[in-house]
Formats: sequence, structure tokens, C-alpha cells
Amino acid sequence: MCNSNTDSPQISLKAAGELRDALTALQRGNAPHAIGALMAIDAESWTAMEARLSAVGGDLRELLEAASENSAVRLPLH
Repeated sequence: MCNSNTDSPQISLKAAGELRDALTALQRGNAPHAIGALMAIDAESWTAMEARLSAVGGDLRELLEAASENSAVRLPLH
């Protein structure tokens, strides 16, 4: 995918769908499917996802843990 802004990584549509599928699979208790979906995410999208979550005070690990516990993600308010 072409990225016109090389200074900030972008999340591809495919990666966004893969993350959604992974979170849904975790909520349903299907860890193998979740792992497969996460492994399909490209490196640039990973970087962009981590940066966006960090900007709101969270991280990917918290998001995945909350999905696997079927609970809401609680991010600190700044």
C-alpha cells in the first residue's frame, strides 16, 4: 500500500480487519484463530497501532488481554 506520509506509519485496511478478527476470536475463546489474525498484520501497521494506543495511554497487550477476558479496555484519561 502506498503511503504518502512517510513520517508516520499508517494502519492498512487489511491490518485493521485482522485486528478486529483477532479481538473477536479472543472474545469467543478461539486463541488459534486470534494468533493467526495477529500474525497476518504487517510491520508498518503494527507500529502505527502501537503508536495510536500509546497516544491514549494504552498498549496492545492491554487491549488483547481485555478482549480475551471479554471486558472493557480502561485507558487513563489525560
